[in-house]
Amino acid sequence: MGRFVEGANRNQATLLPECLEDFIAKDNPVRIVDAFVDELELASLGFDGATPAITGRPSYHPAVLLKIYIYGYLNRVQSSRRLERECQRNVELMWLTGRLAPDFKTIAEFRRSNGPGIRNVCRRFVVICRDLKLFTQAVVVIDGSKFKAVNSCDNNFTPNKIAKRQEQIEQGIQRYLDALETADRTQPAEVEAKAERLREKIETLREQMSDLNHAAELLNDLSGKQVSLTDPDSRSMMSQAKGTGVVGYNIQVAVDTKHHLIVAHQVTNIGNDRTQLSPMVKAARDAMGEKTIKALADRGYFSAPEIKACDDAGIAALVPKMRTSSAKADGRFDRADFIYIAKDDQYLCPAGQRATYRFSSVERENPMTLRTYWSSACPKCPMKSQCTPADYRRIRRWEHEAVLETMQSRLDRQLDAMTIRRRTVEHVFGTLKHWMGSTHFQTRRLGHVAAEMSLHVLAQPQARHKDSRVRKDNARNEAGSRVNSRADVVHRQSSITSSACVSVQRNRAPDRTSPTGRSARFYTASAKFAPPIRKNGGESACWKPALTCACTVLRPGWTRQGVQFDSDSRALHTRLRP
Repeated sequence: MGRFVEGANRNQATLLPECLEDFIAKDNPVRIVDAFVDELELASLGFDGATPAITGRPSYHPAVLLKIYIYGYLNRVQSSRRLERECQRNVELMWLTGRLAPDFKTIAEFRRSNGPGIRNVCRRFVVICRDLKLFTQAVVVIDGSKFKAVNSCDNNFTPNKIAKRQEQIEQGIQRYLDALETADRTQPAEVEAKAERLREKIETLREQMSDLNHAAELLNDLSGKQVSLTDPDSRSMMSQAKGTGVVGYNIQVAVDTKHHLIVAHQVTNIGNDRTQLSPMVKAARDAMGEKTIKALADRGYFSAPEIKACDDAGIAALVPKMRTSSAKADGRFDRADFIYIAKDDQYLCPAGQRATYRFSSVERENPMTLRTYWSSACPKCPMKSQCTPADYRRIRRWEHEAVLETMQSRLDRQLDAMTIRRRTVEHVFGTLKHWMGSTHFQTRRLGHVAAEMSLHVLAQPQARHKDSRVRKDNARNEAGSRVNSRADVVHRQSSITSSACVSVQRNRAPDRTSPTGRSARFYTASAKFAPPIRKNGGESACWKPALTCACTVLRPGWTRQGVQFDSDSRALHTRLRP
């Protein structure tokens, strides 16, 4: 195999065998995992087996299994069977575990039985980030996203799904019965086999109908009116990103705006974010060790009681209002067109009339006390058609409406609040889902899924670093390929031989501009076959390519502005611009 790079002989023995330390670079991320886990007090964090038993077979130390999982989630390996194979062939895992290779049952059992300990490790990581002064701005962004569970849509039942499926099964049974009746009337010999298949299909559909009736009975006993057979804690939720329903969990995160680190997270099976604002903001405040913080969230978190709870806790929330006004859609005056006069406790309507306080009421669903206002001049108002179709335009005001008005004034002063929110938290969810892959959680039930999500959160900073580094390398390679494809052209003209010598000279002409209006400061590359006769002060007068081939290699970022071949000097001049 001459003239090729040759590898080492597989049977070659060495006098001094190589150790694993030689294969792990000093800046390898696996060293961070090793140092982080070694500094943890696993017994105090709630891990089982941190204190070995006196009798019985020795077990694996929890630190070994925790290192395996953190390394696996850092490298997109979440399956216990794949982790078992990696322990046997991956040099980095051999170095990390000391050549230990637990079987997949041991690895899976560790994740299943140590959920609280894994969540505490994630909290410990946030504490380390806080001690390193990474949360200095005290500004977090709250958002949620839907992640798929180990439960298909066919194994999730709601009253509407059951009713629709029962209707489809009844139509199928009736269709098969009609076909069976037609087969019985004709009675040919070849129809007997088809009739038998029809009877089997009818029996299968009746069994499915029985299962649906059983599921409907289970739904009657549940408050949520939803049941999942594979993962009982998962729920069917609407995903705004996909526009369809997904059976899974709603993952809530609080991300700091400076380093995009996940400060706090929570796994819920509630399909909306309306009640998640104050719990997540308070958890983020406690994790960051701050007394007061600022929280940004989207419209899905707008809830008056939640914003009031944040205000009582000293948290400045910035959440835009929901756009649910039907009057504005119908072309009538919106509630924002009515100005509240605090000193008189009245509203000024667009017609210039005063709406006075009438009575108070308490909503049934939300225990909110609402004050109702209207004006006595409504029936005879000339602008009534633009205001309300009823006799009076009633305005309702929450007793703590001043809290919402203060928050709206903060939003009006910080115009880029929602831009900061979007560029902070959307990138984090994108990294999590990209690193997780187009798959679902590996575990079932809410507690186990929360532990698995903690492993994803532990891997998120390093995954984000790897992802950004890969994007930079791809962008650099793409830019280099564009330059090479444009400039690395091999001259194949028969009149110009390969013995040409290429020289590059720099010419400055500050007083001259190109057809694009730029200063003509450029480089000239000349393929010399004879001493060239330079004209016009050594500059080429042609900006349009007179020859489509060139024998030049450009530096990254340069472009070829013009080419000219001088027949007298037999030189090829190429104009290059940095």
